[in-house]
Amino acid sequence: MATEAPAHGGYLDILRAPHAARLLTGTLVGRLPNGTGPIAMTLFVRDQGGSYTLAGGLIAAYGLANAVGQPLLGRAVDLKGQPRVQLPAAVLSALGMVLFAFTGIGHLALAYAAVVVAGLFTPPLEGGLRALWPSVLGREDRVHRAYALDAVAQEVMFTVGPLLVTLLVAVRSPAAALLVINVLGILGALAVVLSEPSRAWRSATREAHWLGALRSPGLLALLGSFFFVGLALGSITVAAVAYADDRGTPSVYGWLMAALGLGALIGGTVYGARPWAGTPERRLRVLVLLLAVCYLPLMLTPGPVAMTALSVLSGVFLAPVLACAFIVVDRHAPRGTVTEAFSWLVTTFGVGAALGSAVAGPAVELAGTVAGFAVAGAGGLVALLVLLATGRVLAAPDMPGDTARHAVGETVPTAVHTEKNAC
Repeated sequence: MATEAPAHGGYLDILRAPHAARLLTGTLVGRLPNGTGPIAMTLFVRDQGGSYTLAGGLIAAYGLANAVGQPLLGRAVDLKGQPRVQLPAAVLSALGMVLFAFTGIGHLALAYAAVVVAGLFTPPLEGGLRALWPSVLGREDRVHRAYALDAVAQEVMFTVGPLLVTLLVAVRSPAAALLVINVLGILGALAVVLSEPSRAWRSATREAHWLGALRSPGLLALLGSFFFVGLALGSITVAAVAYADDRGTPSVYGWLMAALGLGALIGGTVYGARPWAGTPERRLRVLVLLLAVCYLPLMLTPGPVAMTALSVLSGVFLAPVLACAFIVVDRHAPRGTVTEAFSWLVTTFGVGAALGSAVAGPAVELAGTVAGFAVAGAGGLVALLVLLATGRVLAAPDMPGDTARHAVGETVPTAVHTEKNAC
């Protein structure tokens, strides 16, 4: 459709809807173990006398297992429903991290096995929430606004989560931090799956296909672009560390990351507060262009105050890009695969961020801090090029032979909580 329905109300309108606040809060709390896992694991390994290299290896194993598990569990959710997958996965993931907390790094094979289990069974709560929004909110404009709220809330979680871990470490120990955040993760998942929308939700009937969501050319194009968006963001984290080292002030790193999150909060809040004309695919190209352009000034590496301001600017279009991408995923996901499709987006973004960190490290060592930030700018530009090169594919949301999938805004009986009654 050419123009989205006009918005009525703001984020409070979304949160006042029955079940909405509970689902959003439960999802954020349920994702704490994943969002804070790397910092908690690093602090735990160091407390045990392990090296940063070991911590990095364990985090890499955790991240790789997570990347494998998310789409598989997302497909299981589409096939079996949310409660039968999300809660058991959350418990198994927590048990893996509890095993790691109690056994430590004395037996490396066991430590690696524990974190692999924790990563592999991380529940796909993100994709699950986005699949629930249409049945909870109904109108297309409210679902779009919920996607923006979702993106903003993620930034809050990634800001508050590390602070919670730091507090738990200071009050008790890194092992206690691992245990507490994973218990909270189970409670968050429990709050979601015990809700009426989660229990009632059923995926639309899907065509049996081994590729699942990946048989959609438009979704593949989006994933290709978001791999490079993730790469750009991952490289910034490493380049920011190098910048802080250059200035001889380690605390600058925290300020830069906080500024990046602040920019995303501002951008997401503004983006979700109004309706936008045009198709989301076209809007996404504009947003990714702006995101890439705002990454480029980071290469100037001015003094800390100016660099913090540039970090705010670099984050402004991140949440809008994510929110718009959620809409595009929903439009291109084959019928019956919406949770899996959203999980693929999470996986691709995460793998791209990991590669960005890996690429930025050598770039900084070979050519200095500016080169690290150049990786971010290059990643953003390549993400845009992918969207431009695949414009024709992205312009056709409906897949051949998939005419039964629910279109944007199509009315669906509310007695059955399907995934496509709005985009």
